[in-house]
Amino acid sequence: MSTDDPRARDAHAKAAVLAEALPYIREFSGKTVVIKYGGHAMESEDLADLFAQDVVLMRLVGMNPVVVHGGGPQISDLMRRLGKEPEFVDGLRVTDAETMDIVRMALVGKVNREIVTSLNRHGSYAIGLSGEDAGLITVDQRDPRLGFVGDVRRIEPAVVERVLREELIPVIATIGVDDHGQAYNVNADAVAAAIAVALQAEKLVYLTDVAGVYEDFGDEGSLVAQTDTAGLERLLASGKVGEGMIPKLRSCVDALRGGVSRAHVLDGRMPHALLLEFFTREGIGTMVSP
Repeated sequence: MSTDDPRARDAHAKAAVLAEALPYIREFSGKTVVIKYGGHAMESEDLADLFAQDVVLMRLVGMNPVVVHGGGPQISDLMRRLGKEPEFVDGLRVTDAETMDIVRMALVGKVNREIVTSLNRHGSYAIGLSGEDAGLITVDQRDPRLGFVGDVRRIEPAVVERVLREELIPVIATIGVDDHGQAYNVNADAVAAAIAVALQAEKLVYLTDVAGVYEDFGDEGSLVAQTDTAGLERLLASGKVGEGMIPKLRSCVDALRGGVSRAHVLDGRMPHALLLEFFTREGIGTMVSP
Protein backbone atom coordinates (compact mmCIF):
# COMPACT_ATOMS: atom_id res chain seq x y z
CA MET A 1 0.00 0.00 0.00
CA SER A 2 1.44 3.33 -1.08
CA THR A 3 2.16 5.99 1.54
CA ASP A 4 0.21 8.33 -0.76
CA ASP A 5 -2.87 6.25 0.00
CA PRO A 6 -5.06 8.04 2.59
CA ARG A 7 -5.53 4.72 4.39
CA ALA A 8 -1.79 4.30 4.72
CA ARG A 9 -1.34 7.83 6.06
CA ASP A 10 -4.11 7.19 8.57
CA ALA A 11 -2.50 3.92 9.67
CA HIS A 12 0.91 5.59 10.07
CA ALA A 13 -0.67 8.40 12.14
CA LYS A 14 -2.33 5.88 14.45
CA ALA A 15 0.92 3.92 14.81
CA ALA A 16 2.78 7.14 15.67
CA VAL A 17 0.26 7.94 18.40
CA LEU A 18 0.67 4.47 19.93
CA ALA A 19 4.48 4.70 19.74
CA GLU A 20 4.43 8.10 21.43
CA ALA A 21 2.20 6.79 24.23
CA LEU A 22 4.31 3.71 25.02
CA PRO A 23 7.01 5.33 27.22
CA TYR A 24 4.34 7.17 29.21
CA ILE A 25 2.39 3.93 29.70
CA ARG A 26 5.57 2.34 31.07
CA GLU A 27 6.27 5.36 33.30
CA PHE A 28 2.84 5.41 34.92
CA SER A 29 2.19 1.67 35.15
CA GLY A 30 1.44 0.80 38.78
CA LYS A 31 1.14 4.49 39.77
CA THR A 32 -1.89 5.98 41.53
CA VAL A 33 -3.60 9.01 40.00
CA VAL A 34 -6.40 10.92 41.77
CA ILE A 35 -8.84 12.68 39.42
CA LYS A 36 -11.25 15.31 40.70
CA TYR A 37 -14.19 15.17 38.30
CA GLY A 38 -16.93 17.76 37.91
CA GLY A 39 -18.18 20.75 35.98
CA HIS A 40 -19.28 20.68 32.35
CA ALA A 41 -17.46 17.39 31.68
CA MET A 42 -19.81 15.73 34.16
CA GLU A 43 -22.98 17.38 32.84
CA SER A 44 -22.37 16.60 29.14
CA GLU A 45 -23.35 13.03 28.24
CA ASP A 46 -20.82 12.83 25.39
CA LEU A 47 -17.93 14.18 27.50
CA ALA A 48 -18.92 11.91 30.40
CA ASP A 49 -18.60 8.88 28.13
CA LEU A 50 -15.20 10.04 26.83
CA PHE A 51 -14.07 10.57 30.43
CA ALA A 52 -15.17 7.03 31.26
CA GLN A 53 -13.24 5.66 28.28
CA ASP A 54 -10.09 7.52 29.38
CA VAL A 55 -10.29 6.29 32.98
CA VAL A 56 -10.92 2.67 31.98
CA LEU A 57 -8.02 2.79 29.51
CA MET A 58 -5.77 4.11 32.28
CA ARG A 59 -6.79 1.12 34.39
CA LEU A 60 -6.20 -1.31 31.51
CA VAL A 61 -2.62 -0.08 30.92
CA GLY A 62 -1.76 -0.66 34.57
CA MET A 63 -2.46 2.69 36.23
CA ASN A 64 -4.53 3.06 39.41
CA PRO A 65 -7.07 5.83 38.78
CA VAL A 66 -9.14 7.10 41.72
CA VAL A 67 -12.12 9.33 40.87
CA VAL A 68 -13.30 11.93 43.40
CA HIS A 69 -16.44 13.94 42.64
CA GLY A 70 -18.65 16.64 44.06
CA GLY A 71 -21.91 17.77 42.52
CA GLY A 72 -22.86 21.31 43.51
CA PRO A 73 -25.20 21.98 40.56
CA GLN A 74 -26.92 18.62 41.04
CA ILE A 75 -27.45 19.35 44.75
CA SER A 76 -28.96 22.76 44.03
CA ASP A 77 -31.20 21.32 41.30
CA LEU A 78 -32.53 18.60 43.62
CA MET A 79 -33.08 21.10 46.44
CA ARG A 80 -35.22 23.29 44.19
CA ARG A 81 -37.20 20.31 42.93
CA LEU A 82 -37.93 19.44 46.55
CA GLY A 83 -39.03 23.00 47.30
CA LYS A 84 -35.94 24.17 49.19
CA GLU A 85 -33.96 27.19 47.95
CA PRO A 86 -30.14 26.90 48.26
CA GLU A 87 -28.49 29.38 50.63
CA PHE A 88 -24.82 30.35 50.62
CA VAL A 89 -22.51 32.21 53.01
CA ASP A 90 -19.15 33.36 51.57
CA GLY A 91 -19.70 30.99 48.66
CA LEU A 92 -20.33 27.95 50.89
CA ARG A 93 -23.64 26.11 51.01
CA VAL A 94 -25.55 26.41 54.28
CA THR A 95 -26.32 22.78 55.13
CA ASP A 96 -28.98 22.07 57.74
CA ALA A 97 -30.18 18.53 58.51
CA GLU A 98 -32.72 18.50 55.69
CA THR A 99 -30.18 19.85 53.20
CA MET A 100 -27.66 17.22 54.32
CA ASP A 101 -30.17 14.50 53.44
CA ILE A 102 -30.57 16.09 49.99
CA VAL A 103 -26.77 16.31 49.58
CA ARG A 104 -26.50 12.60 50.31
CA MET A 105 -29.29 11.79 47.85
CA ALA A 106 -27.70 13.88 45.10
CA LEU A 107 -24.08 12.81 45.57
CA VAL A 108 -24.39 9.17 46.63
CA GLY A 109 -27.76 8.25 45.14
CA LYS A 110 -27.45 10.03 41.81
CA VAL A 111 -24.06 11.44 40.77
CA ASN A 112 -21.95 8.58 42.14
CA ARG A 113 -24.19 5.95 40.56
CA GLU A 114 -24.14 7.73 37.20
CA ILE A 115 -20.32 7.86 37.15
CA VAL A 116 -20.03 4.21 38.19
CA THR A 117 -22.55 3.17 35.53
CA SER A 118 -20.72 5.20 32.87
CA LEU A 119 -17.39 3.53 33.71
CA ASN A 120 -18.93 0.07 33.84
CA ARG A 121 -20.31 0.39 30.32
CA HIS A 122 -16.72 -0.25 29.26
CA GLY A 123 -16.17 -3.23 31.60
CA SER A 124 -16.85 -4.18 35.22
CA TYR A 125 -14.23 -1.95 36.80
CA ALA A 126 -15.83 0.75 38.96
CA ILE A 127 -17.16 0.63 42.50
CA GLY A 128 -18.86 3.53 44.30
CA LEU A 129 -17.76 4.74 47.72
CA SER A 130 -18.76 7.53 50.07
CA GLY A 131 -16.59 9.22 52.66
CA GLU A 132 -18.94 7.64 55.20
CA ASP A 133 -17.77 4.15 54.20
CA ALA A 134 -15.28 2.54 56.62
CA GLY A 135 -14.43 5.97 58.08
CA LEU A 136 -12.84 7.05 54.81
CA ILE A 137 -13.25 10.81 55.42
CA THR A 138 -13.31 12.19 58.98
CA VAL A 139 -14.11 15.88 59.33
CA ASP A 140 -14.47 18.75 61.78
CA GLN A 141 -17.27 21.28 61.51
CA ARG A 142 -16.07 24.38 59.68
CA ASP A 143 -18.42 27.05 61.02
CA PRO A 144 -21.66 26.69 63.00
CA ARG A 145 -23.27 29.29 60.70
CA LEU A 146 -22.90 26.84 57.82
CA GLY A 147 -24.37 23.86 59.64
CA PHE A 148 -23.10 20.46 58.47
CA VAL A 149 -20.17 21.67 56.36
CA GLY A 150 -16.89 20.02 57.24
CA ASP A 151 -13.14 20.36 56.78
CA VAL A 152 -11.09 17.20 56.28
CA ARG A 153 -9.28 16.12 59.42
CA ARG A 154 -8.22 12.60 58.43
CA ILE A 155 -8.34 10.21 55.48
CA GLU A 156 -8.37 6.47 56.15
CA PRO A 157 -7.04 5.06 52.88
CA ALA A 158 -7.40 1.33 53.68
CA VAL A 159 -10.73 0.86 51.91
CA VAL A 160 -9.48 2.64 48.76
CA GLU A 161 -6.24 0.63 48.77
CA ARG A 162 -8.27 -2.58 49.07
CA VAL A 163 -10.34 -1.61 46.01
CA LEU A 164 -7.18 -0.77 44.03
CA ARG A 165 -5.61 -4.13 44.94
CA GLU A 166 -8.63 -5.78 43.34
CA GLU A 167 -7.82 -3.81 40.16
CA LEU A 168 -11.05 -1.83 40.44
CA ILE A 169 -11.66 1.90 40.09
CA PRO A 170 -12.92 3.63 43.27
CA VAL A 171 -15.41 6.47 42.66
CA ILE A 172 -15.69 8.57 45.83
CA ALA A 173 -18.56 10.87 46.83
CA THR A 174 -17.31 13.68 49.08
CA ILE A 175 -19.39 13.27 52.22
CA GLY A 176 -17.50 13.02 55.51
CA VAL A 177 -18.40 12.13 59.08
CA ASP A 178 -17.40 13.48 62.48
CA ASP A 179 -16.48 11.38 65.52
CA HIS A 180 -20.17 10.87 66.34
CA GLY A 181 -21.08 9.61 62.86
CA GLN A 182 -22.81 12.80 61.76
CA ALA A 183 -22.55 13.32 57.99
CA TYR A 184 -21.09 16.55 56.56
CA ASN A 185 -20.87 18.14 53.14
CA VAL A 186 -17.18 18.59 52.22
CA ASN A 187 -15.46 20.55 49.45
CA ALA A 188 -14.51 18.07 46.72
CA ASP A 189 -11.29 19.89 45.75
CA ALA A 190 -9.97 19.61 49.29
CA VAL A 191 -11.02 15.97 49.55
CA ALA A 192 -9.24 15.08 46.31
CA ALA A 193 -6.01 16.62 47.60
CA ALA A 194 -6.29 14.88 50.98
CA ILE A 195 -6.92 11.50 49.34
CA ALA A 196 -3.99 12.04 46.96
CA VAL A 197 -1.72 12.71 49.96
CA ALA A 198 -3.05 9.70 51.89
CA LEU A 199 -2.41 7.42 48.90
CA GLN A 200 0.91 9.15 48.04
CA ALA A 201 -0.38 9.49 44.51
CA GLU A 202 1.88 10.18 41.57
CA LYS A 203 -0.51 12.80 40.22
CA LEU A 204 -3.54 14.84 41.27
CA VAL A 205 -5.68 16.05 38.37
CA TYR A 206 -8.47 18.65 38.45
CA LEU A 207 -10.85 18.67 35.50
CA THR A 208 -12.32 22.17 35.22
CA ASP A 209 -14.39 24.39 32.92
CA VAL A 210 -11.40 26.50 31.80
CA ALA A 211 -8.21 25.79 29.85
CA GLY A 212 -6.01 25.84 32.95
CA VAL A 213 -4.56 28.36 35.42
CA TYR A 214 -4.31 32.00 34.31
CA GLU A 215 -1.94 34.68 35.60
CA ASP A 216 -4.83 37.09 35.15
CA PHE A 217 -8.27 35.47 35.03
CA GLY A 218 -10.11 36.65 31.93
CA ASP A 219 -6.93 37.25 29.92
CA GLU A 220 -6.74 34.25 27.57
CA GLY A 221 -3.11 35.06 26.79
CA SER A 222 -2.01 34.60 30.41
CA LEU A 223 -2.47 30.82 30.56
CA VAL A 224 0.26 29.20 32.69
CA ALA A 225 1.65 25.98 31.18
CA GLN A 226 3.96 25.07 34.10
CA THR A 227 4.56 26.43 37.59
CA ASP A 228 5.39 25.30 41.13
CA THR A 229 3.90 25.73 44.60
CA ALA A 230 5.68 29.06 45.12
CA GLY A 231 4.23 30.29 41.82
CA LEU A 232 0.73 29.26 42.88
CA GLU A 233 1.10 31.05 46.21
CA ARG A 234 2.21 34.24 44.45
CA LEU A 235 -0.76 33.92 42.12
CA LEU A 236 -3.20 33.45 45.01
CA ALA A 237 -1.73 36.48 46.77
CA SER A 238 -2.14 38.60 43.63
CA GLY A 239 -5.94 38.49 43.83
CA LYS A 240 -6.20 37.81 40.09
CA VAL A 241 -7.41 34.22 40.40
CA GLY A 242 -11.02 33.40 39.51
CA GLU A 243 -13.11 32.58 42.58
CA GLY A 244 -13.84 29.02 41.48
CA MET A 245 -10.14 28.31 40.96
CA ILE A 246 -9.00 29.39 44.44
CA PRO A 247 -9.87 26.15 46.30
CA LYS A 248 -8.27 24.09 43.52
CA LEU A 249 -4.99 26.02 43.68
CA ARG A 250 -4.89 25.88 47.48
CA SER A 251 -5.55 22.15 47.30
CA CYS A 252 -2.75 21.72 44.74
CA VAL A 253 -0.33 23.40 47.16
CA ASP A 254 -1.48 21.20 50.05
CA ALA A 255 -1.16 18.03 47.97
CA LEU A 256 2.32 18.79 46.66
CA ARG A 257 3.56 19.73 50.12
CA GLY A 258 2.08 16.44 51.34
CA GLY A 259 4.18 14.36 48.96
CA VAL A 260 2.18 14.17 45.71
CA SER A 261 4.60 14.33 42.78
CA ARG A 262 2.62 16.51 40.34
CA ALA A 263 -0.69 18.32 40.09
CA HIS A 264 -2.53 19.24 36.90
CA VAL A 265 -5.42 21.58 36.10
CA LEU A 266 -7.04 20.50 32.83
CA ASP A 267 -9.94 21.61 30.67
CA GLY A 268 -12.56 18.89 31.15
CA ARG A 269 -14.48 20.22 28.15
CA MET A 270 -11.73 18.95 25.84
CA PRO A 271 -12.40 15.41 24.54
CA HIS A 272 -9.93 12.87 25.95
CA ALA A 273 -8.26 15.52 28.13
CA LEU A 274 -6.77 12.85 30.41
CA LEU A 275 -5.19 10.87 27.59
CA LEU A 276 -3.74 14.01 26.02
CA GLU A 277 -2.14 15.00 29.33
CA PHE A 278 -0.79 11.60 30.31
CA PHE A 279 0.23 10.03 27.01
CA THR A 280 1.48 12.82 24.72
CA ARG A 281 4.59 15.00 24.78
CA GLU A 282 2.79 18.31 24.61
CA GLY A 283 0.25 17.80 27.37
CA ILE A 284 -2.49 20.36 28.00
CA GLY A 285 -3.61 22.68 30.77
CA THR A 286 -1.34 23.63 33.68
CA MET A 287 1.19 21.38 35.39
CA VAL A 288 2.33 22.20 38.94
CA SER A 289 5.46 20.74 40.51
CA PRO A 290 6.55 20.87 44.18
